[in-house]
Amino acid sequence: MSTLPPLNALRAFETAARAGSFVAAGAELGVTSAAVSQQVRALEEHLGKQLFLRQGNRITLTDAGRAIYPRVEFALTDLAAVAAELGEGRMRARLVLSVIPSVAEWWLVPALAGFEGRAGIEIRVEEDPVAFGREGADLRLTYGGHAYPDHQTETLFRDRIAAVAAPAFGLPEAGLAALPDADFIHTDWGASYATQPAWAAWFAAKGDTRRPDPRAGLRVGMTGLALAAARAGLGVALVPERLAGVEIRAGALVRIDATALPMSWDYVLVFPRAHARRPRLKALVAHLHGAAGD
Repeated sequence: MSTLPPLNALRAFETAARAGSFVAAGAELGVTSAAVSQQVRALEEHLGKQLFLRQGNRITLTDAGRAIYPRVEFALTDLAAVAAELGEGRMRARLVLSVIPSVAEWWLVPALAGFEGRAGIEIRVEEDPVAFGREGADLRLTYGGHAYPDHQTETLFRDRIAAVAAPAFGLPEAGLAALPDADFIHTDWGASYATQPAWAAWFAAKGDTRRPDPRAGLRVGMTGLALAAARAGLGVALVPERLAGVEIRAGALVRIDATALPMSWDYVLVFPRAHARRPRLKALVAHLHGAAGD
């Protein structure tokens, strides 16, 4: 035990590696950047290895630093979890599952049915990117996963875009080609996404030149609102099939047409590689893969 590095030095190293700078690490730890640098120096001397390349205010992990970072993060996170579980009067540590909006309500919540450990989960609905670690997420469910190149990413499923409406919605005999522009619901996922569920692309896939005017119909900013609007009879919406699955099976929504457009990216699970061996995380990941039909 006498060979263990100082805990403060390990914390300084882990925080600096995660934050990408001594300044940001110091702000998080409540000390100066010089204090963080001094602690990292002490750790380097203890290990006999250089952990960072220092280039002005910029730091980059060396090969030695990259080798120990996941293990240090894992150890500190485990220590924090133990302290949270054993500390008097504190809430038992939970597994934090971060998820993008719409997927949370329309796929994730039904998918958690039958998972015995669901009572120990905290679900956070938030946009990308999110932080991992002691105060952040343990597992992220998102679309694409491009914001997390340094983390473990596992494909959950790839969805397709389908047209849905309420069962009582009055569709012309000629179908969607004859539907007034005002009855089309348009979804705009925002500036972060290059592709959207677009009616122009949907009609083009059918070989139809129809292009509903987005200015004429209802416009919403997320899939959940498009599903709710269609269910309320406000028009016809383009939505991911799996997210609409519960409503379709319940009879609250119906498929208008057999045409479906493949989405550009997969829905994925993202987590730090250092957490991959955690039993609770492994159990949740396995359950979600099962719910996705893997």
